[in-house]
Amino acid sequence: MMFTDDRAAGTHLRGPLGIAAGLGAMLLALAFMLAGPAHDAVAKQKQKPLKIDVLSTRADLVSDGQALVAIRGTKTLRGLKVTVAGKSQKKNFKLVKGTPRGLVKGLRRGSSAVVVRQGARGARLQVTNHPIGGPVFAGPQLKPWTCRNETATDDQCDQAPTFRYLYMPTGGSGLQAYDPGNPPSDVATTTTDQGVEVPFVVREETGYIDRDQYQIATLFQPGQTWTPVKPQKQFNGKVLVTHGFGCGVEYQTAGAPSVVQGTAALALGRGFAVMSNALDNASHNCNLAVEAESLLMTKEHLIDSYGPVRYTIGTGCSGGSLAIQTISNAYPGIYQGIVANCSFPDAWSTATQFHDYHLSLDYFLKPARWGAGVTWTPEQMAAVQGHVSILNSQVSDGAQFHVVIPNDPCGGVAAEIRYSLANPGGVRCSIADATINLLGPRAKAQWTSEEKQVGHGFAGLPIDNIGVQYGLGALQKGQITPAQFVDLNLKMGGIDKANTTVVSTRTTADRPALANAYRTGLINETNNLDQTAIIDCRGPDEGMFHDAYRAFAVRARLDREHGGHGNQLIWEGSVPLSADAKCEDNGFLAMDRWIQAIKKDDSSKALAKKIVKDKPKDLTDRCYDGNGGKVADELCGPSVVHVYGTPRTVAGDEITTDTNKCRLKPIDRSADYGPVSFTDQEWNQLKTVFPSGVCDFSKPGVDQQKTISWQTYQAKNGKVIYGGKPLGPAPKSKSFTKKKRGKKKHRSKKHR
Repeated sequence: MMFTDDRAAGTHLRGPLGIAAGLGAMLLALAFMLAGPAHDAVAKQKQKPLKIDVLSTRADLVSDGQALVAIRGTKTLRGLKVTVAGKSQKKNFKLVKGTPRGLVKGLRRGSSAVVVRQGARGARLQVTNHPIGGPVFAGPQLKPWTCRNETATDDQCDQAPTFRYLYMPTGGSGLQAYDPGNPPSDVATTTTDQGVEVPFVVREETGYIDRDQYQIATLFQPGQTWTPVKPQKQFNGKVLVTHGFGCGVEYQTAGAPSVVQGTAALALGRGFAVMSNALDNASHNCNLAVEAESLLMTKEHLIDSYGPVRYTIGTGCSGGSLAIQTISNAYPGIYQGIVANCSFPDAWSTATQFHDYHLSLDYFLKPARWGAGVTWTPEQMAAVQGHVSILNSQVSDGAQFHVVIPNDPCGGVAAEIRYSLANPGGVRCSIADATINLLGPRAKAQWTSEEKQVGHGFAGLPIDNIGVQYGLGALQKGQITPAQFVDLNLKMGGIDKANTTVVSTRTTADRPALANAYRTGLINETNNLDQTAIIDCRGPDEGMFHDAYRAFAVRARLDREHGGHGNQLIWEGSVPLSADAKCEDNGFLAMDRWIQAIKKDDSSKALAKKIVKDKPKDLTDRCYDGNGGKVADELCGPSVVHVYGTPRTVAGDEITTDTNKCRLKPIDRSADYGPVSFTDQEWNQLKTVFPSGVCDFSKPGVDQQKTISWQTYQAKNGKVIYGGKPLGPAPKSKSFTKKKRGKKKHRSKKHR
C-alpha cells in the first residue's frame, strides 16, 4: 500500500523532478519492503493496546443483561470484532468522537466475557450481570415484598416501562400534559446550558428497578430517535437525582420522588436528565446499601438508554439529605456534588438524640417519677435537652421514634403477620431490622426470650447511654440543682432491645452492630466525604427537630477527618429549615458551576484537593434574605439561625455527636463538677448510676472507626455478609495479542 501511494504521489510531479521523485519513492518503498520485519515492529509499537471500558457502571455491578461500553486504543470500526458468548455485537457499535461505542446485549446471569479483536490485537473484560430486580450488592432483600404495580411480570415487580409527555407553557406556569399527536400551540422554548434551543417538551419514563419504581425525565423531541450512542442534541450529559424525606421502612413498592417539579424542572430546562427511585425516598427505605444500589442501577439504566453521564448532582431535604450525605461517604463517586436542605448527617448518630429525647420525655412528662422534693420548670427541662424548649423533642418523638419500634405498622405488612410478643417470628417493622444486613444480628449470648423462641437474633442496635451524665452542662451553669441532676440520671433508664419500651436499666449498644454502624457508613464519619462538593441550605429550626447544629456536625467531622471543610458550604437564611425560598435552585446552579470547574482541571491533583482548589471564588458560606436575595458572603449568625445543642452535647459530647458509645473514666467528685457540691447521699446515688465510670468525650468512642467505602453484603452463594466486605477494585480489561502462525519447516529425507 505504501508503494502504491508513493508511486501515485510521484507521478503527479511533471518533468525531470517528477521522474526523480517518483524513482526515489520507488527505491524508498523497496527498501522498506526488504526490511519488512523491522517495519512491522515499528508499526506495532505505534498501536496502543485495546481496552474495554464499561460506561454505565462497574463491570461487576451490571444489571439487566446489557451495558454501554467504549473501546479504547482504536479510532476505527474497520476490522473490529466484538463478541459476547461467541455472538457478534458489532452492529451495535458506532464511532463517537473517534471512539467505538456501543451497547453490548444478552449478558447472561453471572459472569461472562466481552471480547474485542482488531487484527492481531484484542482485549477481554469479565462482566458480572445481575437481575434488574436486584440485588446487586445490598444482600438478601426484604421479605415479604408486595408489588403494587398491577402489570408486574414476576415477584421482583418487573414490568416494561411506560412513558408520558409534558410541556412548559409560554407563561411558565409549570409542566402540563402534552399530546404528541395533538400538540398545543403555547409550547415554550428553552435554551440548554450548552446553547441548544428546543421546545420545552419533556418525556417522563416510569418503570421498575431493584423491585421498586423509578422515573427518568429528559427534554425530548417526539418523533426523533434517541440512542445511547447518539442522544438527542439537547441532553447535556448531566444528571440530577431527587430524593424523598423521613427515615422508615416499607415492604412494598411505592411511587418514585418527582422528577418534574421544583428544582427538577429548572434542571430539565438546562438539558439535565432527572431521575429518582422510590428506594431513595428514605421514609420508604432507610437502608443505606439499598439506597445506593437502587440509585446505581437506575443510573446504569439511564446511561444504557440515554447516553454517557458527565456528572451527577443529588438534592434532598431531611431524609433526602440524610441519603445523599451517607451515600456520598459510603459509595463515593455516585454523586459529584450534593445540595442538602434541612440536613441530617445520617440516621444512626442522630438516633442517639432521638433515644435521649424519648427517655427524657418519659421522665419529664411524668411528675410521678420525680423524686421527693424534686420539681422541674419547662426552662430547666429545655436546658437538659440543649434546646429552646422541649417542643423540639416532642415533635421529634412523634415523628421519628416510632421507626425503631418493631411492631409499629409499616406498608405491605398486615397486622396478623407483624411481630408481637404473641408472634415473635413475625415481620419486624423497624429500620434496624430492615438494615440487618449492615448492622448484623444480636449475639446469641444477648438473646431475649423472643429471640430464643424464634432461634435467631434480631438486628443489633448501635445505641448506648452507659456513662452519659444527662444535664451535666446545665448543672455546671447553675441551671439545675444537684438534686435534680441526681434524680434525672437515676431515673433516665434505657430501652428494651426487643421491643424498644422504656426500662429502668441503661441502654447498652449491641456488638458487633456498633462497629458495623461505623464501618458501613450508617454512622457517617465523613472520611470519604471530602470527595463530594456540598452546599447545605440551613434555616432556623425552632422546635421542628431539623436542628441547625447538624450542618455544623458534618463540618466538624470533616475538620476532624481532613483538617478542613473546603468542600462544604453552608447557606443560611430566615426561612425555617430550608434557609431561603430559592436556596435549592441557587444551590443547584452554583453546584453545576463548581463541578464544571473541577471537570476542567486535568492536573494530577487528588480529587479532594481539586474540589477545594477549583471552587469558584464567589462561592462561600452565605446569608440570604429568605426570598432569593444574598445578604452577605458569610453565615447569618445566631440572630437568624441559632445553633442549639442536644442532650449529649449538654452531657459533654462534641458537636460532631458521633460517639454512640463513649469510653469511660472514673467518676470524680472534685474534678468533674466545679463548684457544685453533692450531699453524701446524692454522691452515693450517683456512684450507683455510674459504677463503671462516666463518659470521657475527649476520646474516640468505643468501636468508632472509619467508613469502608464500596462494600457488598452478599456472598456468591446468595447468603448475607453481615457488616459487609469491600468490593475491591473494579474489574479491568486485559489486552492480548494474537501471535501469527509461522510456516512449519519440512526437512528432506536425507536430512532426517
